[in-house]
Parts: sequence; C-alpha cells; structure tokens
Amino acid sequence: MRKFLLALALLSVPLSSSAFAQQEQRGTPEEQKACTRDVQRHCRAVIDQGDFTILACLQQNRAKISAACDQVLKTHGQ
Repeated sequence: MRKFLLALALLSVPLSSSAFAQQEQRGTPEEQKACTRDVQRHCRAVIDQGDFTILACLQQNRAKISAACDQVLKTHGQ
C-alpha cells in the first residue's frame, strides 16, 4: 500500500508540471485579452487546432494584428 501511494505521488508530479507549463504557454488573462480579437479576426479557421497553430497564424498575420497583441508576442520571444 505504501509503495502504491509513493508511485501515485511520483506520477502526479509530472502531470502537475505539464498542466502548469500549459497554463503559462497560454499567457496571462491580460495577454489573452490583448490577442483575443486578433485571433477571432485573423485565425478563426484554425482556432480548434491548438495553441501552436494559433501562434503560427498570428505570426503570419503580424502586419495586421493589434499593437497590444504584437507586444505580447514580442514579450514571449515570438
């Protein structure tokens, strides 16, 4: 029983870390708000294909996105 609980605890650590990393990948609520309109306007067709696809779409439409969203991308090295 004790080994089972230890194994369960060890398995939950990577899951927690990946969930945290995914949350960080999406940005803060303010960053999301800065890019929401641009995503809806320029990337609607790929909105269900994941964050990396949306990021690529924003990068492809860099000249068209808002200054606020552009700053979010720059802040994250994009």
